[in-house]
Amino acid sequence: MVWKNDQVSEGETVRILETARKCLGVPGDFVELGCYKGDTSLMLADVLENSNKKLWIYDSFEGLPEKKSQDESLLGEPFKKGELSVSKREVKERFLRAGLKVPVIKKGWFSDLTTEDLPEKIAFCFLDGDFYDSIRDGLKVINEKMARNGVIMVHDYLNPALPGVKTAVSEWLKDKPSLKIETFESLIKISINN
Repeated sequence: MVWKNDQVSEGETVRILETARKCLGVPGDFVELGCYKGDTSLMLADVLENSNKKLWIYDSFEGLPEKKSQDESLLGEPFKKGELSVSKREVKERFLRAGLKVPVIKKGWFSDLTTEDLPEKIAFCFLDGDFYDSIRDGLKVINEKMARNGVIMVHDYLNPALPGVKTAVSEWLKDKPSLKIETFESLIKISINN
């Protein structure tokens, strides 16, 4: 299937899908933190179509939260509280129209999630929270659930309009020097090898 994504570039889309397919052999399910309209979610569901893995997606469905000082950038002015809001129902309906299995969809801020809200193990996680707190909170909650050889991909890591993303990822990586890191366009790929 050909997928269109208005938030992720074509090159990033190819890289996400390649990485997700490689994670099909890793124990655990797929997780997306920050789904917006579900463009990436639909692509991941398509990858999982003939597997026994589940897709779990999480979003506030209230749009962006408040910015913190780490998120301030003149380029990031359009990113305001409430932007990128979409309903949980709209996302679910997109799966039904596409003829794809509806994933586990959880509504809430990442700061409110606990490990009980997540699958037992995570093989692949796509994190697209845009702001410092969302990325920090997302990485914190998935940390213990990532499977060996699993992958975390974070969108907007190299986006100058959203500097909080890089700050949160860099802080999380500080005490994890053994993790393999690659960047591509605005993505960072973190391979869990321990």
